[in-house]
Amino acid sequence: MQCNVGGIDRTLRIVIGALLIVLAIVGVIGSWGWIGILPLATGIFRFCPAYPLLGIKTCKKD
Repeated sequence: MQCNVGGIDRTLRIVIGALLIVLAIVGVIGSWGWIGILPLATGIFRFCPAYPLLGIKTCKKD
């Protein structure tokens, strides 16, 4: 897996994913908030499986 998620994109994914999970834990948004695991994981691992299919790469060139 090659890095394809850049800095701002990564930060937003981690923050939004964590927020969704926390809201699901406290019961504000219900169980669908666990979908936050996906953006959290893609932010942590810096790889989004959909990006290669769409031809997107937000990280800087190596």
